[in-house]
Amino acid sequence: MMTKKTTNMAIPYAKPPVGPLRFKRAQEIEPWDGVFDAKEYGPEAIQNDEGVNKGSEDCLTINIQRPAEGENLPVFVYIHGGGYTTGAANVPLYNGKHFADDGLVFVSFQYRMSVLGFYDFTTYPGCEEFESNCGISDQILAMRWIHENISAFGGDPENVTINGESAGGATVVNMLAIPAVKGYFQKAIAQSNLPNCVCTHEVARQNIDLYLEAMGMTEKDIPKLKEMDPFEMLKGLTYVSEVHQYKNPGIFLPGPVIDDLLPERPIDAIRKGSAEGVKLIIDTNLQEGTMFVHPEKTGFPNSWAMVAEMLEKNDHADAIPRVIDYYHPSVNDRFTKFKAQKEFSMSAVPPMEEHFEQEGAYPFIAFATDYAFQMPSIKVAEAQRKYTKDVWMYRYECITKSGWETGWLASHAFELPLSFGNMDFQFSQFVFKDESQEMLQKLIDEIHGSWVRFAKTGDPNPEWLRFAGYDSPVRIFDRESKTTRLDRTELMRVWDDMRFYED
Repeated sequence: MMTKKTTNMAIPYAKPPVGPLRFKRAQEIEPWDGVFDAKEYGPEAIQNDEGVNKGSEDCLTINIQRPAEGENLPVFVYIHGGGYTTGAANVPLYNGKHFADDGLVFVSFQYRMSVLGFYDFTTYPGCEEFESNCGISDQILAMRWIHENISAFGGDPENVTINGESAGGATVVNMLAIPAVKGYFQKAIAQSNLPNCVCTHEVARQNIDLYLEAMGMTEKDIPKLKEMDPFEMLKGLTYVSEVHQYKNPGIFLPGPVIDDLLPERPIDAIRKGSAEGVKLIIDTNLQEGTMFVHPEKTGFPNSWAMVAEMLEKNDHADAIPRVIDYYHPSVNDRFTKFKAQKEFSMSAVPPMEEHFEQEGAYPFIAFATDYAFQMPSIKVAEAQRKYTKDVWMYRYECITKSGWETGWLASHAFELPLSFGNMDFQFSQFVFKDESQEMLQKLIDEIHGSWVRFAKTGDPNPEWLRFAGYDSPVRIFDRESKTTRLDRTELMRVWDDMRFYED
C-alpha cells in the first residue's frame, strides 16, 4: 500500500506560561508577523519521566498532521495521558500519521502537568495570586484555537472528534462537562478514562500536604515555588505517588479541581445534559488494575483492610460486606508472583522490560479496574444516553502472549498501539511480541478503523450496537472481535451511587 504524503507542524496556541505567568491560567498568544516556522514538535511539559527530567515551561503548542489534499475534512484531536504528571503529544506512539493517511486532520497538543498544571495551592494563606486548573485552562484554550483556526488547515470545525486515553480519557469526559468548550466538538472517544479523578479544593489539600512534606516546605513556603527551578519542584512527586494510598485509600493523585472552569463533577454535569447531542464511545480494558496495584507503593488499595478503610472514611461502612463478597471469591486473594512492573508508575506508557518481577492479587486488580475505570465509565454512558442515542461501549480483552507470560494481561494502555496503528514503538513491540501480523492487522482494522469511521460518519461500526443500559451490547476487542451482551447490573448494584473523597 502506498503511503500518502502528510505535513507536520507545531504551533504555539498560548503565551508561554513563564515568569509572571507561572501558576496563571493560559492566555491567548499575540499574533505574529510573517511565516511561523513550525516544522517540529514543540517540547513536552516539565516532567520527570521514569527518573529523567525533561521538558520546558514554554510548552503550549499544537501539532497538526493532515492529508496533502482535501478541504473541510473531519478533525481528530488526541489528548495524551500520563496521570496529569507525565506524557506528551510528541511521544512516538502518538504520531497521527495513520489518521492523516485515512483522510482526517489529526491534531494534538501539549499542556502543563503536575505541580505547574494541576497542583492546587489556591486555598493556602498567602497564595491568592495562584490560579487553579492551569492545565485545564491550557486544554480549553487549545480547543478554542482549534475551533477558530482549523479550517485554515483544511479541517471542518463543525466535525471534530476528541479522543484521549487514561488522563487524556478523563480529560475527554471533563470536556463533556466544561462550559467553555461546548460546541467545539461533536464526538468523543474516552479510552481507559477515570471520570472521578476530580476533587474539591479541600480534598486536593490532602495530597498537596504530602507534597509539602516531601519538599520540606510549610504553607508559608509555597510562594517560593514561583521562583523555584521547575525541575527542583518535581522532587516531591515520587513521595506523593508512593504514600497517598496509605493516607487515603482509593484517593486519586492530584488532578483537576472543582472551580469556575469545571463547576461540577463531570458525571453529575453530564446527567444534567451538559453534553447534549455529543456522540460518545467509552469504556476500558479488562485488567486496567495490573498497572496500579502492587504490594508496596501501590496506586490503589492492595488489601481488604485498605478497602475497608476506604469505605469507612467515605461513610460507606455498610457497603463493606457486599463489596468484599463481590470481589472475594478469587483463589488469588494473596499476592502471587508474576512478571510485571516493579513499582507503581504514573506514566501512561511505561517502559517495559521482561525481567521486571511483581506480585499481584487479582481481587484487588479487579477492584481497582472497576472502581477507577469501568464502573464510572458505565455511569457516564448511562448519563449521556439520556441526551443522545449515539453512545457505544467497548471492552478491550485481548491478552497477548506477552500479556500471559509477564502477568500484565489486558492492562492499561495496551490497546494504544492498535488505535494508532503504530507497531514500531518499543511499548508496542513489548505488548505484541511474537504475535502474527495477521492478528495485529485485524485488531488495527477493528480499533483504529472504528475510530476513523466514527470521526467521518458518526457510527463506528454497523455491527457495534448502541449502549442500552447496564445489560447492554458491548463491543469486545479481541483476537476475534464481536458485539456481545454484557450484563453489568450486579456490578453497578454493588457500587450503587457511592461517592468517595468529595468533601
